[in-house]
Amino acid sequence: MSATAPASLTRRTALARELRHEIEIDVAPAAVWQTLTATDDYSWNPFMHRIAGNLAVGEKLRVEIEPPEGRIVKFKPTVLEVEQERKLRWLGRFLMPGLLDGEHSFELQPLDGGRTRFTQSERFSGVLVGLFRSTLDKTEHGFAAMNEALKRKAEEAETSS
Repeated sequence: MSATAPASLTRRTALARELRHEIEIDVAPAAVWQTLTATDDYSWNPFMHRIAGNLAVGEKLRVEIEPPEGRIVKFKPTVLEVEQERKLRWLGRFLMPGLLDGEHSFELQPLDGGRTRFTQSERFSGVLVGLFRSTLDKTEHGFAAMNEALKRKAEEAETSS
């Protein structure tokens, strides 16, 4: 098991905010990717309860999140990028472009010893960013909870296979 602590980073401006959380997982990117993209069962995930749809560029997904101490939020982002075992990225919007846009990314970086650095990030932009400060704070905690759960699930799956 890795002794490396998870890392968080938040960047803010008046109309933008970036959330980022990374963690080292003691299995190869293929195993992490398999867990992340097995969206038919997200029962292990305390933050992102549902991802439905085809994980392919241009496709619309149906996503349901529940930040810690927050309300369930459902949205329909468009997939921007899928790079097998490396990256998944989508863009979600609140009502219309420019109000509150969120570009979400999952990145997997191979590390020595068959390990993975997993980074979940999202760049929020738009005129409503400041009004959603509390929700975005909770979302940042949700990233950390999901990353920890992904680590446990991927490592357990690898051990049981």
